[in-house]
Amino acid sequence: MLANSLIELDRAHLVHPFSCYRSHEETGVRVLKSAKGATVTDASGKSLLDGFAGLWCVNAGYGQESVVEAAAKQLRELPYATGYFGLGSEPAIRLAARLAELAPGDLNHVYFTLGGSDAVDSTIRFIRYYYHVKGTPQKDQFISVEYGYHGSSTAGSGLTAIPAFHAGFGVPYDWQHKIPSHYAYRNPVGSDPQTIIDASVAALRAKIAELGADRVAAFYAEPIQGSGGVLVPPTGWLKALHAVCKEHDILFVADEVITAFGRTGPLFACDEDDLVPDFVTTAKGLTSGYVPMGAVFMSDHVYNTIADGAGKAPVGHGYTYSAHPVSAAVGLECLRLYEEGLLENGRKAGKRLMEGLRSLADHPLVGDIRGRGMLAAVELVTDKERKTPLPAAADPGRRIFDRAWANGLIIRAFNSGILGYAPPLCCTEDDIDGILERTRMTLDQTLEDKDVRAAMKR
Repeated sequence: MLANSLIELDRAHLVHPFSCYRSHEETGVRVLKSAKGATVTDASGKSLLDGFAGLWCVNAGYGQESVVEAAAKQLRELPYATGYFGLGSEPAIRLAARLAELAPGDLNHVYFTLGGSDAVDSTIRFIRYYYHVKGTPQKDQFISVEYGYHGSSTAGSGLTAIPAFHAGFGVPYDWQHKIPSHYAYRNPVGSDPQTIIDASVAALRAKIAELGADRVAAFYAEPIQGSGGVLVPPTGWLKALHAVCKEHDILFVADEVITAFGRTGPLFACDEDDLVPDFVTTAKGLTSGYVPMGAVFMSDHVYNTIADGAGKAPVGHGYTYSAHPVSAAVGLECLRLYEEGLLENGRKAGKRLMEGLRSLADHPLVGDIRGRGMLAAVELVTDKERKTPLPAAADPGRRIFDRAWANGLIIRAFNSGILGYAPPLCCTEDDIDGILERTRMTLDQTLEDKDVRAAMKR
């Protein structure tokens, strides 16, 4: 009775993110009730392995009592402190200092936000300000990568290069530009790593030449493209494009909202490329999704240019909940958990996950398997030689998610027929094996889908 009541209330009042409103009204909500470790339980009592850590974010896993206690303690002591008027709180100060210590290179300055979208949006404002105080306000063109995701704020959604985030919203803007993705499985230049890197470098150089180096402000890239389909670039890709930006005095923004805090293995994915960007954006694993928080890391030279240029005037950018003390307390405890075992467990679990997914390569529907650490994808096709995607008639996003759910598994099922994985770092061997077993069941059921079978016969 309670579940039915919640479904009706949800249908009538709650607007869900990135959803088809009428379809959602028709199907109704699935209500989650509780969670522990890598397992969530819905309102009917059904248990499911969460192979996607919520939305790539519950890195520490559910039910970490020390995180809950850190939040409760801070709520009792000081539930809110503004960062305006020169005020602050101990947790936020300590978290900024600890993050600066752990971040690559000279990323020593941290601006806190509520999540990844407003972290990206903040970089746009900081970058614009940076060039204005440098006396080069004409550097106002921004470049990102096709299939990249940089949030769904008004400005960030234009840097995002996924059509579904543009349709009906009037973005991207005329100052937002794209170069092709490295997408190795479907790259026109083939799958050779160096050839892909060379093509991307050439594309970035061409775009800079087209716009004029004196006009290009910044380049945005994810170490691994998440919402675009978990697209893993060749080793050295990020560093090669960073070098082009340095050559042309273009700021480099590494969007680590998904990849940071152990998702790919180390605390920051940039460490794997020995890369120190001008900005890094993070969120998700920063607080393991327990409370909202994001962060912008600024290099010394960017911070000092902005600070010196502003002089005695305030830099007019801020949020009510920047550096929220409860979120900061949670972030500090999550960092402790990562450093005291979760990063290492995540590396072991990620190795088991990737080996297990690669064992699915012989399945008739599996075209590509890719990933790094606890971030992976399986791309399904109806013809391996031609790399033919699953047909739209098979409604891959919805039907595959439904099948996985029925099998006790939560994954990301893209409409393109890509299955996304991002389990909590706390996963046991049994958790990983359960994810793999339920994935194979879901693939076998998808193979029997009438629309998939029909496409395979063509």
